[in-house]
Amino acid sequence: MFWSLLSAVLVLAQPDTVWKFAVSGDSRNCGDIVMPAIAAGVRASGAEFYWHLGDFRAIYTFDEDMGPQPNIIGYETGAWPDFIAHQLAPFGDLPVYLAMGNHENIPPANRDQFLIQFADWLDTPVLRAQRFHDDPQDHKVRSYYHWISHGVDFITLDNSSLDQFDDAQMKWFESVIQRDVASSEIRTIVVGMHEALPGSASSNHSMDAWPLGRVSGRAVYEALWRAQEVAHKKVYLLASHSHLYMEDIYDTLAWKGEVLPGWIVGTAGAVRYKAPPEAGPAQKTRAGIYGYMVGSVAADGAVAFGFHELRLEDLLRANQGKQPEPLVRWCFSSNRE
Repeated sequence: MFWSLLSAVLVLAQPDTVWKFAVSGDSRNCGDIVMPAIAAGVRASGAEFYWHLGDFRAIYTFDEDMGPQPNIIGYETGAWPDFIAHQLAPFGDLPVYLAMGNHENIPPANRDQFLIQFADWLDTPVLRAQRFHDDPQDHKVRSYYHWISHGVDFITLDNSSLDQFDDAQMKWFESVIQRDVASSEIRTIVVGMHEALPGSASSNHSMDAWPLGRVSGRAVYEALWRAQEVAHKKVYLLASHSHLYMEDIYDTLAWKGEVLPGWIVGTAGAVRYKAPPEAGPAQKTRAGIYGYMVGSVAADGAVAFGFHELRLEDLLRANQGKQPEPLVRWCFSSNRE
């Protein structure tokens, strides 16, 4: 009897009843210092993947963590390979999903170059299989995509430029949401993008900044609201772009009565911002920090998010013997507004 009860407890406690993923964005400036510490923490957490929400390198200026560069051409040629070597490689065999940020569109960088440089991350077997499952004739790799895991649909959107969300991306997004709403197997929708949708508590640094962004962003939000309220899907919205951590970003007057759970986690190495003036107590803003968020997914698809702040000792440990200690200390103490 005792062993039967013990076996039942062990079955209930199996790790497949709750699983984890990790997310953050904006790793320019000091990402070569911060991202190895994020990778160490994410791997230790048992997360199944890491989701980077964009802005890998500054592009418009030299990233401080890359050291002196001979000229701008040398920097621009080496910026994305540097990101791969110093920020993605520490994750080892852990899957990493990439969203496109606005700095990936700063000339001479552009969307076509992004698709070429990061094809290995945008056309993985998982993403390719999902694409063909949706449409067996769809051989096109895009900067927006989705994949389904454990009954959760993870959707990566591209709002990295003023021509987004364009008609093609909106049509694709609407088809994904329609399938999710119609499916009894999809319990949860998690949407990740670089800039927050309109009406957030960081509206001065979001899709509110351009006309198409305001219109298409609101259409995306309203479609997700209907998926939650009408189809009873659990919906979560993730963004970065603002270099800080913020909760409940859509608990604003703009979305009064239609508040979806949303976070900003732009804390992966970019110059750290102060809290925006429109953020209130509901947002629990934490500025001037580095870190990442871990989402713990329950058996019913509910996701509980927790932020993991990185301390100086975390950065020193992850970079010991790899980066000069004065640079690590500078990134921790001085890389801020």
